[in-house]
Amino acid sequence: MGPLLARVKRIFARTIRRLDWHPAEPVATMTRVTSTTQVRPFTGTYRLQLHAGFTLDDACGVVPYLADLGVSHLYLAPILTAVPGSVHGYDVLDHTAINPELGGRPALARLAHTAHEHGLGIVVDIVPNHMALVAPQWRNAPLWQVLREGPTSAAAHWFDVDWAHLDGRFGLPILGGTLADELAAGSLTLDVGRPDEGPAAGAPVLRYYDHVLPLNPDGPTSGDLGDVLAAQHWLLASHTEAADVLNYRRFFEVDQLVAIRVELPDVFDATHALLLELHHAGVIDGFRVDHPDGLADPEAYLARLADKCRPGTPIWVEKILEGHERLPEWAAAGTTGYDAAFALDTALVDPATVETVTTAWVATGGEPSLEACTAQSKRQVLDQLLQPELNRLQRAAAKALPGHEPSALREALTELLVELHVYRAYVRPGTEPDAQLVAPLHEALARVHDDHPDLAEAATDLAGVLERPGTAPGDAEAAADLCVRFQQTTGPVMAKGIEDTTFYRWHRLCALNEVGFDPVTGEHPGTADLHAWAAHQADHWPLGLTGLSTHDTKRSEDVRARLLALAGDADAWTRLSALAVAAADAHGVDLATAHLVWQTLAGVGRITPERLDAYLTKAIREAKQHTSWLQPDDDYEKRVLDLGRSILAGDELGVAIAAAVRDNRAAIRSVTLAQKLVQLTLPGVPDTYQGACQLNLTLVDPDNRDDIDFAAHSARLARLDAGGALESLDDEVMLVTSRTLRLRRERAELFADDYRALNLPPGLLGFGRGDDVVVVVQQGRAAAAGDVDLPNDTWVDVLTGNRFDGATAAADLLATLPVALLVREG
Repeated sequence: MGPLLARVKRIFARTIRRLDWHPAEPVATMTRVTSTTQVRPFTGTYRLQLHAGFTLDDACGVVPYLADLGVSHLYLAPILTAVPGSVHGYDVLDHTAINPELGGRPALARLAHTAHEHGLGIVVDIVPNHMALVAPQWRNAPLWQVLREGPTSAAAHWFDVDWAHLDGRFGLPILGGTLADELAAGSLTLDVGRPDEGPAAGAPVLRYYDHVLPLNPDGPTSGDLGDVLAAQHWLLASHTEAADVLNYRRFFEVDQLVAIRVELPDVFDATHALLLELHHAGVIDGFRVDHPDGLADPEAYLARLADKCRPGTPIWVEKILEGHERLPEWAAAGTTGYDAAFALDTALVDPATVETVTTAWVATGGEPSLEACTAQSKRQVLDQLLQPELNRLQRAAAKALPGHEPSALREALTELLVELHVYRAYVRPGTEPDAQLVAPLHEALARVHDDHPDLAEAATDLAGVLERPGTAPGDAEAAADLCVRFQQTTGPVMAKGIEDTTFYRWHRLCALNEVGFDPVTGEHPGTADLHAWAAHQADHWPLGLTGLSTHDTKRSEDVRARLLALAGDADAWTRLSALAVAAADAHGVDLATAHLVWQTLAGVGRITPERLDAYLTKAIREAKQHTSWLQPDDDYEKRVLDLGRSILAGDELGVAIAAAVRDNRAAIRSVTLAQKLVQLTLPGVPDTYQGACQLNLTLVDPDNRDDIDFAAHSARLARLDAGGALESLDDEVMLVTSRTLRLRRERAELFADDYRALNLPPGLLGFGRGDDVVVVVQQGRAAAAGDVDLPNDTWVDVLTGNRFDGATAAADLLATLPVALLVREG
């Protein structure tokens, strides 16, 4: 048994002990695992975005290249049947079939066979929190049944619906106008389902443009339309009435995604049966769980999933940790890696120019305080986007705490949601709360006391119920519901308030405006946090993913690297900021937004006008200050797009950006390669996002979902393998990626041991993995100086082939590349 496999088994055994785990049936009696499914150590994953334009068969075609690159596993976007045309797969419609647009189950079998032939395994993304609610509604069969039969339907418990609200009807605010207006316009019609309309075929339905809704089988299906509508188990309303009519839990603020109650065993079984069957058949080796904080009980869900999997199966959670928050002791292999990216990028911030960057931002007139901006954004999100969720919490709170005025409870709930600074404080009704996991709730309550003493009593009583719902003086069921729903709401408030609002309006250094990042931490950069994070990862989550780019990152790793490097040039940053002021004035754009525009172009480099327009439109609408998705301001948006295009066309600011990038080429190279090598060698399993094995300058989705020219990537790798010269930074990124991934796969035992920080000269960052691997990188623009004390032996740089013995001058060590991956010879 290899050291890495032994360690995996020890970790899993420890998890079993924590959970008092017992398999539901002996593994030997489960679905037989095929002979091709020998355990493949997880040494590196490669994320592939699947859709109709890049199917499972297309993925088969890139397997040989990915095997040559050095990964151990393909990491697939969701593969279950999604909304037709979906480019991401998170809008699941049917858990019982592999998406036909991806090629269906036969194509997945072909991919697994090809991957196994090349020694690779497969990891799949699970979406347990929600399903799609889209037109025509019959595409979602369980939901169709619920809309047809109401709360007594056999599938009613699948969906998280507050049936008491609207007197047992399912609220559908899908109308463009009021119901009266739509009736008068004749846009609502009675009909019979066509043969090609699945469960609607032959049944009486209501049509509203693309929407198709089932009629109550026990009510009228003809006659006065108003009478027919009144007899349904659903209630139509205008989209402007959503705050009052929506009574189902959504994914964030997306009406088209309805939450499912996967905490119920039969719902779990029905929604996971196919994936688990494929897992036990050897097709799927591991799982990535999307948005676990949306679940009623993440800990119990993960325990159940682990119980259903083969022993040792890694399960990664898309958990966003804030600041120094640590992942709870769940039955998981670790996170998907946002915490790794945060620790790493913060270590690469140049401390010498933090004041310059801050001064330039404050001069734009933008909110100087991130904390204040975040609080403003959260309140706006609660007021404009998450009213249905707040309404539901208020209804539950009023029942659980009947001694308080509903309005006071609403205000207190709002402030607690604003002041909670993590995605969730984990409480399981009926169990004693973990003091560490509920500490953020206590801290939020203290802040409410300080800032809103008039709400102290209501907030205190609410916090008491949220921590121990069994102590509520009122309705016990409502108290438990309040406790769980509050925890399911804090994540959307954080995500929409920070990631999708604050990070689009607070632009001190956009490289740090990333999912799971704290931009203020960049004001106090250094390597201590990285080393502390890595040591914790090695001790607790040695198989946790480490990532730099994902399908959800606001900017790809290489865009962030360019900005981090430029931020280290105080003169250039000051000059560009000053020119942005003049450009903003000329185009009638506020200075804060202009600061975003110039940083975007400095980071992304060459970009088509169409890509730039799409990104800037999304960015300024997400900011919700001068325009928004709900109320777009065409004139303002045109001025911002004109500013972007002017810079792109080479105006004075555009020329200055190009010059700054050219002058900082060496620093950009250093940060780009340092970021890549450190990510690939940190404790954990490195994940490479599609295309990021060479320079990948992309922005937030959908920009980062574009197809990759895998043939060109493969040709580049083949040329380097044949001894071709390093001709560009693309080549160097490919070299670092492939050589490091290959080393991890071929000699996994080298990375199975501990992590220790190295004491190096200023400007260098380094660490050891066990006794036989040393990583040294140049942090930025500082020239490599001083000596690196290597243990007395011969060390080979895997990237260059150069050999070193004992104490070595940093300049010699990094003479070829600004990074080194040293392995003890022999």
